[in-house]
Amino acid sequence: MKTLSLPYYAHIYKMILIQDIKSKMSYRADFFISTIGMIFTNLSSLAAFYITFLNFPSVMGWSYHEMLFLYGFSLLALTPLQCLFDNNWSLRNFVYRGDFIKYCFRPINTYFYFISEVFDLKGLGQGAFGLVTLIYAWNKLQLPVTFLIIVQLLLALTTASLFMIAIMNFAAATCFYIINSGYVMVTANKFRDYAKYPITIFEPFFRFIFTFIIPIAFIAYYPSLLFLRTNNIPLLTWLSPLIGVVFFYLSYLFWMHGARNYTGTGS
Repeated sequence: MKTLSLPYYAHIYKMILIQDIKSKMSYRADFFISTIGMIFTNLSSLAAFYITFLNFPSVMGWSYHEMLFLYGFSLLALTPLQCLFDNNWSLRNFVYRGDFIKYCFRPINTYFYFISEVFDLKGLGQGAFGLVTLIYAWNKLQLPVTFLIIVQLLLALTTASLFMIAIMNFAAATCFYIINSGYVMVTANKFRDYAKYPITIFEPFFRFIFTFIIPIAFIAYYPSLLFLRTNNIPLLTWLSPLIGVVFFYLSYLFWMHGARNYTGTGS
């Protein structure tokens, strides 16, 4: 069927994306101000890193530049979530107002249709900041650069993105099942602040939580071990791509189950 083909969805997404960017760029001041605000937010986080390492040469065996690597990596991994999946924040309002019903009657995938309506341009600023930070840390750590390593980096970033997108899919879709689900989204979003830290700095209980329950350790820590701890790469790092795909698919099923059972406000 035409509506199920990848080129068809790519064409639809291209048209929706162009219209959304046009509408946002009509308010350029808002775009530049929000982008600058995001950059300064990340600069303040880096300042906190710097101040911490003025007093301590390392944190649980992780040096300043290794922590910068994790920070830059996490920002890059979170950029697809910020840019492409930001509409999940609006899902609760659509559901409670009854406006979500419009997505249920179109001959395309409901999840795709809803998510594709919004492209958050300021996420590009976050991605650029993350890229600069990662390159700086990479250079300071004198890590090798080969074609294979670049491929591994891109795969690791893609895998890491899937984990955070899945977490937010689960959080957003709770609005189909419970009332006042906004706190779930806010709580889930706050967990990404912990993604830029190595899991080894936490107590064993939280290591388990952040690995197997709310898997933020897969956003930066486990993928980064491919480049920072090449002599001691754990099995979970190698399994990350498979786990990421499965976790994202489960979040998609959870989201779609709620959408299929959505019946409107009843008014």
